[in-house]
Amino acid sequence: MAGDGRRGRRSFDLRTWLAGVDPGLTRLRLAAIAVTSMIVAVAVVAVLRALLDPSEPVTVLLFTGVLAMISNLAVNEPTLPRRRTTTALLILPAAASTVAGAFVAPYPIASAVSFVVVMVVAVWVRRYGPRGFALGMAAFMPFFFTQFLKVAPAQVPWLLVAVVVGVSSTLLLRGVVFAERPARTLRRMVTAFRARAHALVGEIDDVLVELPREGPDEGDLESVRKARARLQEVALLVEDALEQTTAGRVWPGLDDDTLALRVADAELALERLSVVVRRLALPPADGPPEPLDPVVVAALRTGVGHLRTALGAGTDQATILEAAADARAAVAGLVADTRAGGERVQRTAFAIRRVADAIHHAQLDAPSPASAPGPREAGTPVAGTSRGAPSPDALADRPEPGSTVDVPERRPAEDDVRPEEEPPRPAGGIAVTTRQAVQVGVAATLAIVVSESIAPQRWYWAVIAAFVVFAGTNSRGDLLTRGWGRVVGTIGGVVAGMGLAALVGDNQVLSLVLLFVGVFLALYLVRISPAMLAFWITAVLALVYGLIGQFSVEVLLLRIEETAIGAAASVVAAFLVLPRGTRAAFGEAVSELVDAIDQVLADATDRLVGRPTTTSRREGVRAMDDALVTLRQRAQPLAVPLARRRARSSYQRGLRVLVVCDVYARSLARSADHVTDASWAATLVPASEQVRANLDGLRDVLVRGKRASDGGQVRARSAERLVDAAEEHAARSADDPHRRTAMLGVARLLRRIDQAVVGLAVDLGAAEDLDSDDGDQSPSTAASAGVANTRSGS
Repeated sequence: MAGDGRRGRRSFDLRTWLAGVDPGLTRLRLAAIAVTSMIVAVAVVAVLRALLDPSEPVTVLLFTGVLAMISNLAVNEPTLPRRRTTTALLILPAAASTVAGAFVAPYPIASAVSFVVVMVVAVWVRRYGPRGFALGMAAFMPFFFTQFLKVAPAQVPWLLVAVVVGVSSTLLLRGVVFAERPARTLRRMVTAFRARAHALVGEIDDVLVELPREGPDEGDLESVRKARARLQEVALLVEDALEQTTAGRVWPGLDDDTLALRVADAELALERLSVVVRRLALPPADGPPEPLDPVVVAALRTGVGHLRTALGAGTDQATILEAAADARAAVAGLVADTRAGGERVQRTAFAIRRVADAIHHAQLDAPSPASAPGPREAGTPVAGTSRGAPSPDALADRPEPGSTVDVPERRPAEDDVRPEEEPPRPAGGIAVTTRQAVQVGVAATLAIVVSESIAPQRWYWAVIAAFVVFAGTNSRGDLLTRGWGRVVGTIGGVVAGMGLAALVGDNQVLSLVLLFVGVFLALYLVRISPAMLAFWITAVLALVYGLIGQFSVEVLLLRIEETAIGAAASVVAAFLVLPRGTRAAFGEAVSELVDAIDQVLADATDRLVGRPTTTSRREGVRAMDDALVTLRQRAQPLAVPLARRRARSSYQRGLRVLVVCDVYARSLARSADHVTDASWAATLVPASEQVRANLDGLRDVLVRGKRASDGGQVRARSAERLVDAAEEHAARSADDPHRRTAMLGVARLLRRIDQAVVGLAVDLGAAEDLDSDDGDQSPSTAASAGVANTRSGS
């Protein structure tokens, strides 16, 4: 097929690939520091044990390693001082649960009851944010391992030593020796952004190369979508890094807003390129496929090839500027070609020129080599425009006949033990953490009761499965997905564990080495897939059982059964005890995102007309993007093909429209920093208020299900005429061409948001379809809102 041998058609840039595979080296740092902490902690306790009490069971070494690993994995505070404080505080709940676990371990009933209580408390304290999450994990995991290792009260002194040494090793290595340096992280994130951009352009080239042949297959197009999602993920990470440091500390002379603008504008330009190439590859909706001249495709590929050169890692500034100029020159003829029938090719050429312009202006904004310390870093901001004002193309696309807005994906990395970014909000009168604490208690009780009939001595595996499955889930559908992934990962881990056990035999040194390797891989991959964490942890357990003399195939198979019991108990609890449906969680996330978009639009409008604002641009945009990340997470279960849901496509269409609103609202917020005109208030403010009112009306439809056809009072009326008035003011009031273009771009962005929102509202029966009238909606509205309007074929 078209996708076969794609990688062989272009040169493989190892340096660029390495820069993009782990943005900022965050996963590598987490795994490497955690394993190093484990080795240091185990070594210290091993020396103390050899000197003071060689008869102490080897289980104390395993316990030490576990505490070092958990203290690394559970602490996710945003700043170094908070990370240090939270890590030090872990000693208190860890010591308390260790003592309690050791004294109740010999008594099955007391042990089971205590286990449930510890789980409930550990989940409930998550309401206090990342610190509460970490302290809850520090209470739960030591208690679990006291049951798993069958410790006796006489071991308590050594176990407390293990707690202090394990946590202290993490505090020393992660908080002092290998403390994260925000400036270095920012540099790595920007370099990763370039690498991900390079990868996206490469995937686009793979699509173009197939156009003169049988055409690209779905695999090629899906690869473009995934590469685009990975690029956008890194763009958010750059924003996160900017909250910890300033761009000037990495590139003297570059301010934070300029860097953020450059990255965001490059992201939008590359998104646009991926969208138009996808449309070029697919047959048009209104006719047969257009035959593409191989010469035209060759010109497009030449332009894309120059973009790849400019985005390669280690490319010097002169080469970047030259490659950007060559990319523009390669498609100049296609950009100028206005003959009928070639609109899609022209839009593709224009998108290539946009990306080239973004790269060119980013290099002009970069500090001069003399001002930057050390060698010239080619990975300076990739994006944007000349200093001081965004370019017209970066602000908004030119209106194109019949164009629709394709939707960028944002897929956040998942972490099996990732904490909430902020305290969970109450829903339906009950806080999320309270609901989950009750559900976890019920799930743990069910798991214990069922497990006792299968393996009375191994019930704790079912309990930990029930606990971990609830970590980071917000709805029943999300829990189903996570539980299934954990069971599959455990099955694979059992197979791998059997192979490792056969390989190492009685070699304890080799077992320890492979144990640390397995832990490293588990932590390195945890943010990619929870199933991979389950896989490697299960494989590591086979080695642990070998070290303590309890390994058998039956034990590993029992692990699968217990994991399935725990996951099933969690599902039963989630569906029967204080149930919180996936749709309810989705609606709550929609409401939060609409509120955030509304705030960004309101603040941007105030800045545009010279009024004071309540929040900073970066704060508002960050809140909006965080809300979008949450919405995506909660929408995923609604899109699972195995669960055929009524109106499932409506959820996905609603998500697509809100993503469009997020993209354009971010662009509008950036534009507002460069244009201020108090006289614009008379026309711009009413237009903005109507757009925000329409967005609020759409929220009511998506969350509460109100429709005009059902007798609901929610109506969305197009703001087309109001935006026309604001656009007319912009065209007449600004004498400077650049200022006029920027103001027209603002009006165009506002129009795009309204078109997308009203288009979906029409489909859902919450707005009048005015396509045939001369009223508020212009004839172009339906075409422009095709992202939401199913009748337009999108």
